[in-house]
Amino acid sequence: MKPLNVLLVTYSFPPAGGVGVLRAASLARYFPAEGIRLDVLTARNASAVGTDSALFNEIPAEVTIHRTITLDLPFGIKKRIKQLLVRGKPGKGATSAAVPAGKTNFLKRALQDVLLPDPQVTWLPVLTRAACRLVRERHIDLVLITAPPFSSVLLVEKLRKKFPHLPIVVDFRDEWLSTTLDLVGFSRSERARKMARDTEASAVANATAVVAVTEAARRQIRSRYPRELESKFLLIPNGFDATRLHRSAPSTELRLDGRIVITHIGTVYASNEPTSLVKAVQSLPPEVRSRFRFRFIGYIEEQRYREALLQLGDMVELKGFLPQHEALAALNETDYCLLIRHDHLNIAAKMYDYIGGGKPILATIHPDGPERHLLEEVRAGWWAANHDVQSIRQLFIDAAVRGNSLAREFQPDREKIAQYERKVLAQRYAGLLYSIAGSERACDLHAPAAQPAGTGE
Repeated sequence: MKPLNVLLVTYSFPPAGGVGVLRAASLARYFPAEGIRLDVLTARNASAVGTDSALFNEIPAEVTIHRTITLDLPFGIKKRIKQLLVRGKPGKGATSAAVPAGKTNFLKRALQDVLLPDPQVTWLPVLTRAACRLVRERHIDLVLITAPPFSSVLLVEKLRKKFPHLPIVVDFRDEWLSTTLDLVGFSRSERARKMARDTEASAVANATAVVAVTEAARRQIRSRYPRELESKFLLIPNGFDATRLHRSAPSTELRLDGRIVITHIGTVYASNEPTSLVKAVQSLPPEVRSRFRFRFIGYIEEQRYREALLQLGDMVELKGFLPQHEALAALNETDYCLLIRHDHLNIAAKMYDYIGGGKPILATIHPDGPERHLLEEVRAGWWAANHDVQSIRQLFIDAAVRGNSLAREFQPDREKIAQYERKVLAQRYAGLLYSIAGSERACDLHAPAAQPAGTGE
């Protein structure tokens, strides 16, 4: 079979670290073995929570990576600016006189009106020129664009105008308009919402296919475009990489100190802010509360979330960002994995690492969300409603009572879990891309080869 030439567009890519790079990194790792000749187009200086050279070392040599410059700030500086704008308060060490409220509000409005649909839109001019050049020079058969950042999908319309017959797949790692925009959007003004609606509508109209990572998100996106064919909206979930996980069974004995270790991996931000969890743990009887030790591995986006967690005193350890292999290794030393989510359409990528690692999950999640259904489907742990303090309290009381009977009570469905291995999912994705590219070729069998609509970029 002739290799399929695919251009993968992803804003962040290893050696950048963090959960946002994992889907693209796994596709790049496994696509070549599926007969795909892959070119990756990414931003050279995209801000990231940290670096993870191990992820980069896993990318096969035959993958060609093209890095372009973008007008982006380092992660730390960007977060300090965001905190200033969101709070309307001076940063650490600044005085009120240094950043007057009126100037702060003006700057906030100006940036939020210009940087739409998100601050990464500054990459678009360079991205467009580079993508068009690569489609021509590398004889690209199909373009796969993964988002967020959602500004990347502005590329779809631009490519469609230049290459009318080019298959383009939009990969939404998060559902945008119903969840992400409200939970973590840079701007939530009416102008920002209109821009988001228009951007998604254009991307869907001009894309050959739209891929979501949960069935709930797929249905939600599809419902907004009833005139489009059902077959245009597809599902490829996230997963875990079995080569990075050491699966271990729950211990049959209590620790010598009697502690129950609970580990949370990943950034703490609006989608998983811990307020209800902290209230529930604080309400536990002292003899129960003293048995728990919480470990948070990852960046904490806002100071208020850090302060909330620190209210747990010596019960909590804040480890900060760690490369993925170190974070996953920490699961070997935990009794439970902790999942906190307020999103009713998306599944946290960490959840797949949790179920792949073989440790039980204690989850405070949306009762109608896909995470509950996945948790129950593979029998991966126990859950409580995300804002129900009393239910969360009972969740931890039950965990304390369970004690050394955990190994007997925790019986995950290994066969179903295996379906979420990244290598398996990459094989499915590769088959999907071959099918899409083949259909486009068949439909266009007697048409001229795809050519740019104009000579300029």
